[in-house]
Formats: sequence, C-alpha cells, structure tokens
Amino acid sequence: MVVLPLLRAIIMGPPGSGKGTVSARIIKHFGVKHLSSGDLLRDNMQKKTEVGILAKSYIDQGQLIPDDIMTQLVLNEIKGLDRYNWLLDGFPRTVAQAEALDKECHIDTVIDLDVPFETIKCRLTARWIHPASGRVYNLEFSPPKVQGIDDITGEPLVQRDDDKPETVSKRLQAYDAQTKPVLEYYRKKGLLKSFSGTETNKIWPYIYAFLQTKLPDVSQEDAAR
Repeated sequence: MVVLPLLRAIIMGPPGSGKGTVSARIIKHFGVKHLSSGDLLRDNMQKKTEVGILAKSYIDQGQLIPDDIMTQLVLNEIKGLDRYNWLLDGFPRTVAQAEALDKECHIDTVIDLDVPFETIKCRLTARWIHPASGRVYNLEFSPPKVQGIDDITGEPLVQRDDDKPETVSKRLQAYDAQTKPVLEYYRKKGLLKSFSGTETNKIWPYIYAFLQTKLPDVSQEDAAR
C-alpha cells in the first residue's frame, strides 16, 4: 500500500467567489481538515483567549489585525494538525504572512478562484435577507415571489451593509490590493493553480480533477462501505 504524503493546501479568492462552497466540497470528497482564519478568529474572541482579546482590540478600533497576531493564531492551530491533510482558508493575506507560514511548513498547492469582479458584484448585490429568520434570497437565481418581501411572513427584506454595491466595490478593491502580491508570491514558486469562471458548479469539476491527482476521493470509499 502506497502512503501518500500529507497535503498542505491553501484556497484563495475574493469575497463572494464561492470559496465556502468549494471548501465544503473539498472536505466532503477528500476528507481534509478545513482551517478558516475567520472562524478561528471569532472562536478566539468568543473564548477571550490572549490572542482573541488582542485581535478584538484592533477590530474595535477599525484597524487591520497585524500580521504577527494572525500568524501566531494560525500557526498555533496548524501544529495540532500535523497528522492530517489540511486546507487553509483566509490565510495568508499578506506576503509577510506567507513567508512566516513557509518557515513552519511546506505548502503543496494554492487553489485560486479567479472569478471576475463584475460577476461577484452581481452575485453579492443580488442577495437580500429576512432578518428575523435568516432566510436568504438571491434576485438572480432564488428571488422572492414578491420583490422585497419575505415569502413566508410577508415582512420586508433587507440588504446587509456588506452586500450594498459601494461596500462590495470597496471589499473587492481591498482584496485586490492586499492579495495580488500573495498570489504573485505563490505563482513565482510554481504553487498557484488558478481556476477561472463565473459559476462555481462549472469550476468545481476542474478543481476536483486536479485534487484527485493528489488525494483519493473518500466520499466514494464511504459509500462503498
């Protein structure tokens, strides 16, 4: 029996590019551990850990969390995953973070979801929610029966601040400015694998085929059992 080396992967993509959907499918098919820096941050802030309290102090002041704090947070977590295949999501966001990660472990591949910003703007600004229930509608593919009204309660729908056109544009510009150098860093190392398209379902088969060259599909093994 051939023992495959453990996979150390990163997934990158702008907000609204479908990273959550793709990550969930990678976990399901390939059984990797998913490590989201955002989830990790929220968890540490909730538990009031030393790093969590420090990170919250920056967020409360509307500042970006410094590289060394984010790096400490993620690297501590990675140490507990040394026997697993893993997928990093939301980290590294800067070249300094990428360099710090390199000192600790060897990255095998970086999956980049290259979705046009215009597609993302349409996707995010089309999202409306019913605040009380959390029901989400999308004007493009799952609109409410009556525009601006929740199907079940008849109450008005709202658009989250994050999904308003001007906010979406700002978020995408920030991602572009911050993350382009990181993508370039991994491209130069020959680790970047970009998947381009406007629909997650059309991009996914290519990502799946690529990962199959590295890991077995555990969902098929589970079904066989």
